[in-house]
Order: sequence, then C-alpha cells, then structure tokens
Amino acid sequence: MKTGSVDLPLHPGKCPRWLFERMRPLTKSIATIIIYNYGTRELLSRLADPMFFQALSCTIGFDWHSSGTTTTTCGALKEALCGSECITAAGGKGKTSRKAPEEIERGAARFGLDGESLKGASFLAAKVDGSCIQSGHSLYHHSFLFDEEGNWAVIQQGVNHATKTARRYHWFDASRFVDDPPDKIAGVPQPQTLNLVSWESREMRNISVDIVKDNPSRLRRYVDGQTILGDDCPHFALPERHEILKCDLTEKDWKLLNDAYELQPESYQELICLKGMGKKKLRALALLSKLIYGTELDWKDPVKYSFAHGGKDGIPFPVQRADYDHSIEFLRGVIEEAKDGERERALRRLAALA
Repeated sequence: MKTGSVDLPLHPGKCPRWLFERMRPLTKSIATIIIYNYGTRELLSRLADPMFFQALSCTIGFDWHSSGTTTTTCGALKEALCGSECITAAGGKGKTSRKAPEEIERGAARFGLDGESLKGASFLAAKVDGSCIQSGHSLYHHSFLFDEEGNWAVIQQGVNHATKTARRYHWFDASRFVDDPPDKIAGVPQPQTLNLVSWESREMRNISVDIVKDNPSRLRRYVDGQTILGDDCPHFALPERHEILKCDLTEKDWKLLNDAYELQPESYQELICLKGMGKKKLRALALLSKLIYGTELDWKDPVKYSFAHGGKDGIPFPVQRADYDHSIEFLRGVIEEAKDGERERALRRLAALA
C-alpha cells in the first residue's frame, strides 16, 4: 500500500561529516536490533511509516522539520545495510536515484528474486507520486529497499520551489498503484492539485485509455480548432487557478499519443508506464476526458516527533556528541549480548533504558 507522506519546509545547509560518521553506526545498530527481534519485513514496514521514519531521523540527529532528513537518513540507511545478507537498499538523491534499476537488479540476483517485478514496483511508485498526483512537487529522491523474501519499501521526495516545501512519500508492498491506492498522508494541502489515481478519478482513467486506443489524432480539433469561432464569440478570461488545465500539447506530444495508440494499452497502469507519458500528457488526457465526456476530475490534494540527541541546526538543542557516542556503544553492547545468547538480558537493558 501507499502508506502516506509528510510535508517539510526546505532548509539550507548540509549534514556535517562528524555527524554523518555517527549516523551510520547508530542507524545500523537500530536496524540490526529490529531485524533481530522482528525480522526484515517489520523493518521495511516501519521505514514505510512516515512517522517512524521521521522519529528515526530525529533520533540520529535531525530536526523534525528539516527537509534534509529524507536524503541523509536514506543515505545512512543505504550505507548501514551495505553488505547485509538479508536486506539491501537502492537509489538515492538526484543522479543516484537513476541507478536504482541496476542496483535493484544486482540485489535481486543476489537474493534469487524476480528483478523485473521489483523494478516495476519502483517505477510505478515514482510514476504515481511524480506524474499522477500533480501538487507541484517534482521528485528528486527515490530510495527502494527490499529483503531476501521480496518485501519492499519506497521512500521518495519531491520539491515545490514555489512554496519552498518538500513532500516525502512512502510505499510498502503495494498490490495496486493507480486504482485508488490506500494512503495515510499528513501535510498541508496544496491548491491546484490534480489527483489522477483517486476513486473520484476512476472514470477519467478508463476514458483516458479509450481516447488513446481510439487514435488521439482525431481529437486535435478539440484542442487546436478554436480559431474557427467568429469574432462575435464571447471572450472568457480564465483565472490563474485554472492555468493547470491548459492542454498545450506540442507536435512531439501528439506523436507520443499516436505511438501509444499503436501500442493499445489495456489499462491506465499500462498507459502511465509508456516511455514519455509524463505529467503534461496525462493532464491533457484528463482534460480531454472532461471536455468530451464530462467526467469529473479530482482536485483535492490527498494529504491528511521525537528528539533524542538534538538536531544539526541546533533545534531544539545542538547535537550532544557524548550522548550520541554513548547510544552507539550501548546498542552495540546489546547486539553483542544478543549474539552471545544473552537475549533476555539484552532486552531487559533496553527496557530499563526506555
């Protein structure tokens, strides 16, 4: 399922090296303890929970409202899980995110899993949040984590420069992507948000596929043929809030829609997977669906902490290095005790700390 998202303000600055060097071992210790007690599926499930991920970020030294929590925490996770025999991470920020398919393929081969299925899940999760929920956020970070049993989680983030916010999205073992995927989203609703995968948009999805299968070249008159109207026609000035409805397709866009017609996609999921089928083309198909058949479009944004060692920006207080190092050593000791057969004693130590 899609498990939710969270909105974060953008902050300048970067994680200092001395802090990241501590984040890796602390993250590894926390992940190891969760895997030891509950298994890899439970770790992935927790990482797919926006609030758990936020709490983890705060525990290893980030402010609750810093956009850097996503990229740096995922970076620490990826390095912490490197070499693990039961779980791995792929992707990351910017150019690294585009390496996700090849990294997934390598990890799947190591675990004896179906790499194509995992790569498909990674692609669809990014496609839905990047193109099908149009809130003004452009994806720039994509992390895909999976275990030896084929369980997986996605943590990805987009940026909206106009509102100076970032939005993080979480997924866990989804079985459906475009047919009203369940979600639990916390954040500030954005105006002009077009949701193409909600229940309310189900008829639009069916008609978008029908439009492509019925040769979109016939539909150009609905978009390009407005000049035949006489001079005495009424003039309409669209308010700025409807600007997103513009169907400004180029010749290249029309060629893509005609190529899609040749392929005859059977479902909306197949349609959005076509190469080049991005925000603009999907929005144009939604508008044509509304214009010709009167289908409803969903314009509602689908949006619905803890401190341990301080935050890198000094909020609510500066990172306490001695306390941070003590936590790393304490958890290392617990893990060693558990490995030596002293599991109950290790758990009692953790309970006493809590």
